[in-house]
Amino acid sequence: MGLLDGRNALVFGVANDHSIAWGIAKALHAEGAEVGFSSVESLIERRVRPLATSIGSTFVEPCDVQSDEDIDRVFARWGESHDRLDILVHALAFAKREDLSGSFVETSRDGFGLAMDVSAYSLVALSRSARPFLRPGSSIMTLTYYGAEKVVANYNVMGVAKAALEASVRYLAADLGREGVRVNAISAGPIRTLAASGIAGFKQLYGGFDEIAPLRTNITIEDVGRSAVYLASDLSGAVTGEILYVDGGFNVMGVPTSG
Repeated sequence: MGLLDGRNALVFGVANDHSIAWGIAKALHAEGAEVGFSSVESLIERRVRPLATSIGSTFVEPCDVQSDEDIDRVFARWGESHDRLDILVHALAFAKREDLSGSFVETSRDGFGLAMDVSAYSLVALSRSARPFLRPGSSIMTLTYYGAEKVVANYNVMGVAKAALEASVRYLAADLGREGVRVNAISAGPIRTLAASGIAGFKQLYGGFDEIAPLRTNITIEDVGRSAVYLASDLSGAVTGEILYVDGGFNVMGVPTSG
């Protein structure tokens, strides 16, 4: 028996088979969960649906998370075949490429608003629309990064958006906890994903990570997936409002050393 037998999950944000969201979806499925998917419409047929099919998923819906109406439509479709939602995965973030290089002070007003809307507010919007399907024991999780706490070169406006995301996790945990719903975030180390490729200097950041992190290894989507299973299962039944680091211990280092 799997840890998640009889439960269902809806994963927002799979872009391809290198996505952290896909690592999470695979891990949830391996532990017995039924997994549905929602992503950007342009990615659905070419990238998302084949992945969904590979694990037997039939729920695949496009969604523009900047539209409350479109989010409501996705959950209405979910409700046509499901009466509850046990696991909600928010793996969504976006910023203009020009705002992920150079100086943060040069961030445009439009770029700031876009990053905050897609990367932080969308968690609030998804949680609100999912609320009728959530029940005691349901788990909501999102993805963040250490750049929310400390300055990381070129992460810029995304660091500020992730800081807002982490604060949203705490406030949502307080709101939904009385209903028995838990809300947490996973802060993963750098992983080669489509999103990461848009950050200037990411190759250098990734290349030196395994020389500094205490466990001396890079992080994989499978590492994150296993931690997501913990947050989705009863093993974390008393855990909410937390940031779970899956970074080989990198975040504990005050003065990083290699060798």
